[in-house]
Amino acid sequence: MKLSIKGFDPMSLIDWDGMVATTVYLPGCNFRCPYCHNAGIVLTPDHYESIELSDILSYLTEHNDFLDGVCITGGEPCLHKGLPELIEKFRETGMRVKLDTNGSFPDMVASLIDDELIDYVAMDVKAPLEFAAYSESARIADRRTLERIKDTVDLLMSDRVDYEFRTTVVPALHRAGDLERIAEQLRGARRYVLQSYIPHDTLDPEFMDETPYNAERIGEFRKLIAPMFEECIVRGS
Repeated sequence: MKLSIKGFDPMSLIDWDGMVATTVYLPGCNFRCPYCHNAGIVLTPDHYESIELSDILSYLTEHNDFLDGVCITGGEPCLHKGLPELIEKFRETGMRVKLDTNGSFPDMVASLIDDELIDYVAMDVKAPLEFAAYSESARIADRRTLERIKDTVDLLMSDRVDYEFRTTVVPALHRAGDLERIAEQLRGARRYVLQSYIPHDTLDPEFMDETPYNAERIGEFRKLIAPMFEECIVRGS
């Protein structure tokens, strides 16, 4: 299987709510979000040593008495055609699997759901589902990308797998009106998460100087949009 793993967190209590998870990081991304905190794995993944899959599988097998699952993140995992095979190997160790995605590969997500390979999907919603807003927040240049994102939204809201939508709230890009538009577009979703922005190794160095919203302001945003969802929570504040 020709798929490089560029990061491995043996145990995490924050990447999957209520679960003790191992997190693996896959390289590359088709977005260029200026506030991305994994700039290295997106722009220069070859600078990172690849981690042997056999070592990860051995760890999962050895510790499956207390580990609940594996979180696959990136970068954008769905870029990789070998993703289903990788997940199959994780599941052979008895692990449940969570997928982090930007939602621009609906066919891959649908296939993983159809084959019952994933138990949870966390989809990042970068901005209101409008081309101008997404161009600014994710630096996409093709309108078809936005249509694919909308397809993944519809797929997840069909409730065939447990899921959440989440937005990292960046003051330069997101104000109350932006979050209200996102909430309207995702109205009725099972779970929506507001994530506090933490400047770290950002793709655009200028975003390192961005001052995050404080906890009180994030709480105000949540109160404004919470009625539109079954569950609306804040992380990282």
